[in-house]
Amino acid sequence: MARSGQGAEGSPQAVVAEGSSSPAPRPGASGLDTKMAWGLVGLGLVGHMLRSPRFYATVAVTAIAVSSLRQIGQQNRAGMAARLGAWNEREMQRLGRQAQRQGSAVKGAAEMARSELPGGPAGSGHET
Repeated sequence: MARSGQGAEGSPQAVVAEGSSSPAPRPGASGLDTKMAWGLVGLGLVGHMLRSPRFYATVAVTAIAVSSLRQIGQQNRAGMAARLGAWNEREMQRLGRQAQRQGSAVKGAAEMARSELPGGPAGSGHET
């Protein structure tokens, strides 16, 4: 149980939580200790990984996989651009043929309309 009153702040006794036999952690002092412990664990882990041949094998495999995926993506984009260019060329040809057909149909219709008008071209069979 914690003491209260005069001189309680300077006592070396630990604060014991109710219902527990172990002392409760002191607030404030554990933050720096925890950070330092995590830092040391991290440094140890990095040191262990850098000494491990398995780590270097994993890094090599990962680098090869990333490079392969990048190359596949580039080839995919190049193939898509080629297909798009070929489609565009086919569409231009199709539209050109369609315009020619419509132009000749319009030209033929205009000639036919002129030939059917009274006073049209000579020899059309319409005499007035």
